[in-house]
Amino acid sequence: MMRTLTTLMTAATISVAAIAAPTAADARWRHYHHHGFPIAPIVGGLAAGALIGAAVAGRPYYEPVYYGPTCYVRRERIWDGWRWRIRRVEDCY
Repeated sequence: MMRTLTTLMTAATISVAAIAAPTAADARWRHYHHHGFPIAPIVGGLAAGALIGAAVAGRPYYEPVYYGPTCYVRRERIWDGWRWRIRRVEDCY
C-alpha cells in the first residue's frame, strides 16, 4: 500500500510539473508583463511536498491502553483520640 501511494504521488508530481512548465512564448510574455510575485508555484510545491511526505511517513506509534482498575487517592479526616488528622486513602473501583 505504501509503495503504491508513493508511486502515485510521484507520478502526479511529475505530470503536474510537465504541464506547468512554461514554454518559450509564455516565458517571454511574463518577462514583459510582470504582474507581481508568482505564488502558484510556491503553493503547488508546498502542497506536493505535504502529500509526498504524508505518503512516505510511517504509522504513528500508539501506546497500549491499560485496562485495569481505576484508582485515585483521596484525603480522609479522622479523629485519633487527641486531634483531627488527615490521612490518604486509595480508592479503586
